[in-house]
Amino acid sequence: AEKRVRGRRGLDYVRRLQDASDQVRVEGTDYADIDAVDAKLVRLGRDLDGQVLSTDHTLAKVAAIQGVRVLNVNDLADAVKAAVLPGEQIEVKILREGREQDQGVGYLDDGTMIVVEEAAAKVGNRVQAEVTSVLQSPSGKMIFSRLVR
Repeated sequence: AEKRVRGRRGLDYVRRLQDASDQVRVEGTDYADIDAVDAKLVRLGRDLDGQVLSTDHTLAKVAAIQGVRVLNVNDLADAVKAAVLPGEQIEVKILREGREQDQGVGYLDDGTMIVVEEAAAKVGNRVQAEVTSVLQSPSGKMIFSRLVR
């Protein structure tokens, strides 16, 4: 069921991109001689002199090596996310308990996970949190904070 929902959401995004630009289209070309989906995408990008959009880091590297322009959607999202610095206060809804004792976990509007110390009892509530550190990794950003009382 979750895959179906994600698939529908993806198709909705494609439709919105098509409505916003005549440079976006759905291409039905298949390369029967190529088995791997990633290789098919790279070949299609090269044949159309197009650009591949992906969240797959490995696909992006392979395409770039073969001279196909790539936009990693995660890199784009990171570029437009607002910078959050230690000491800043953020309002966030605590959605679940964290891995460590007394942690609460929520997400910013841009999807960034925020871990709030001393907030496990606040699940379901909006809280003020003060950022203590920001961890950036290839898979995304995590913000650590403490509950403001």
